[in-house]
Amino acid sequence: MAFMAHIKLEDTNTVKNALLPGDPARLDRIAGYLEQVRELAYNREFRSIKGLYKGSEVLAVSTGIGGAGTAIVVEELAAIGVRNMIRIGSCGALQKGMHVGDLVLVHGAVRDEGTSKAYVDAAYPAVADFGLLGACREAAEAEQYPYHIGIARSHDSFYIDEKDEIYAYWQRKGIIASDMETAGLYVAGRLRGVRCASILNVVVGCGEDLQEQINQYTDGEDLAARGERREILTALNALRYIDNP
Repeated sequence: MAFMAHIKLEDTNTVKNALLPGDPARLDRIAGYLEQVRELAYNREFRSIKGLYKGSEVLAVSTGIGGAGTAIVVEELAAIGVRNMIRIGSCGALQKGMHVGDLVLVHGAVRDEGTSKAYVDAAYPAVADFGLLGACREAAEAEQYPYHIGIARSHDSFYIDEKDEIYAYWQRKGIIASDMETAGLYVAGRLRGVRCASILNVVVGCGEDLQEQINQYTDGEDLAARGERREILTALNALRYIDNP
């Protein structure tokens, strides 16, 4: 028996499906939908749990912020036999008509970050597994969750001086959302032979003020929290569909 260097999981793992949130605290919310939950490991930003969702085994492993940590998780999960991975993260919307709490199903990503470029030439595409993303769409439609399908842009920093100009440029090119992890997930996953999809929760609408949107929500529930719940359930049900086609 051996442990993976960073996520600290054993190579005796038999679970094939994993959710990949960025935030370690999101595992607490995921655990609320699982039975027989076990805390497995917590090293740096990499926290993991295991449980059952409607009878199917699933892992949840946090990746931290950015493509580098995400690729580490993909590599080490692939090494212990995980074959289906769904990112559940957050994003800013780049197009009108996308609101806080909506889901984004990412079928491809602009590789405007460093991790994926460290793996392979920039001409290589960052794309979702068609079957797994289709299962995500089926799960979102079954629950009538508002969702958008399109291309996201993955990047490395929130604080560069020209960010407004950069967002405007990609908005004009039809990119619908911005995150930091999907491109690294898709490239590393594809190269390692695992199926990957990315579901993003819109936490900032295009040209809209987040706090104003939350204040306008009549029952007092945080819209971003509702979106997080939607993406967790969409991912869990998609993995169940993959296991039981």
